Amino acid sequence: MSIHFGTDGWRAVISEDFTFDNVRRVSQAIAEFFIETGGANANIVVGFDTRFLSDRYAVEVARVLAGNNLHVDLSAADAPTPAVSFAIPDRRAAGGVMITASHNPPRYNGIKLKAANGGSALSEDTQRVEALLDRGSPFSLNIADLETALAANKIVRFDPAPAYEAHLERLLNRSIISAKPGRVVVDAMHGAGRDYIKDFLNDTGWQVVQIRGDMNPGFGGIHPEPILPHLNALVDAVKDSNGAFGLATDGDADRTGAVDEDGNFVSPHVIFALALRYLVEIRGLRGSVVKTVSTTRMIDRICKVHDLKLHETPVGFNHIADLMTKEDVLIGGEESGGISIRGHIPEGDGVLMGLLLLEIVAHAGVSLRELIADLQQKYGPHHYARKDLPLARPIAKKDMVARLMNDAPGSINGAAVTEVRSLDGVKYLLSDDSWLLIRPSGTEPVLRVYAESPDRAMVNALLAYGESVAAHA
Repeated sequence: MSIHFGTDGWRAVISEDFTFDNVRRVSQAIAEFFIETGGANANIVVGFDTRFLSDRYAVEVARVLAGNNLHVDLSAADAPTPAVSFAIPDRRAAGGVMITASHNPPRYNGIKLKAANGGSALSEDTQRVEALLDRGSPFSLNIADLETALAANKIVRFDPAPAYEAHLERLLNRSIISAKPGRVVVDAMHGAGRDYIKDFLNDTGWQVVQIRGDMNPGFGGIHPEPILPHLNALVDAVKDSNGAFGLATDGDADRTGAVDEDGNFVSPHVIFALALRYLVEIRGLRGSVVKTVSTTRMIDRICKVHDLKLHETPVGFNHIADLMTKEDVLIGGEESGGISIRGHIPEGDGVLMGLLLLEIVAHAGVSLRELIADLQQKYGPHHYARKDLPLARPIAKKDMVARLMNDAPGSINGAAVTEVRSLDGVKYLLSDDSWLLIRPSGTEPVLRVYAESPDRAMVNALLAYGESVAAHA
């Protein structure tokens, strides 16, 4: 079979394409890539999440890397992707491999390839791995015996938590968190973020209830993505908590979500905006800001008020990470919940951002609900929705983009289209500060439609326009 890496790794269905044989093949190509770029005997970090067989897949990756004379630091237990990623520069490794399918359904697993800075490998690096995979037979597989490699310290088990938590201490303000303790419900969604937020809050005075923190490789039958309806358990727990708000992390804890004290879902758009506002207005920090094309314009408004440089990128945290390595980025984020800040690795981090949101609440001394209301008053209003619409027939992404550009409407629902952008799909900016983004999938016959407006009814009208585009494609 042909194996291809997307923007954040290779993912496939367990025991169909994601098999031990294919994992070993990919690991051999990764080993050869690291030898090319880091030299023989380079150090590689390997981690894994809570998915079915992730621990065993990680062992096979480690055995192949060790069989190619690379030194492997292998996580002793499941761990969040950002904790494993931080271990790469912390342990001066040449790169890393994370076994996870992140927020995808339980039947999937995957491999994330990590660079020396802890961020995702560049596209040219994953393309090199693919080229090594596709070079044809004979395919030479070098694989070490696990016990022999452990005895020789070619594979070393380690715990990424202590160094990662010490790093979080430098990014967060524990004294602020401890000064005004409250109640919080933490939803690990059965993922690798379990216990990390709860353990960090030890001795802070916060009353923490963790739900879905047990090992469940099937994630209780849900997608481990911190959005509704997958957060219904958190909503119920918050409503039963007598005043707590809720934090959630996805399957590998690189994404964050939240629920306010009334059980209302708090989107990553709002978390991103609250974090940016806090860093600038309370901590007094400055720097450029990066957001993806599908992220709220509240970010634009905050940047305008504070005269901050703003970058808008295609969808995918890899684009944010690229800018974080090139200039002084204060914060970067995307609508799916991947957010990171200055001083951290170029990697979305649900644990960090959940704790930062908690710090923001503690500093304000008011409820999360009140903080959001104030944000909406000063930088909103913000209403947002997204739909993935199936197409009746496949159509090339470039052809759909060309059509959407050529057929751009003069207005939608009475608001004039003032600008048309084609950075990633086609985005129509309207005179009433609304926008509509239509992104054709590059891999399946689907249109992804995103809309934001100060008016909720306008959001529905924009989505309806997107639906009409899909119906006539």
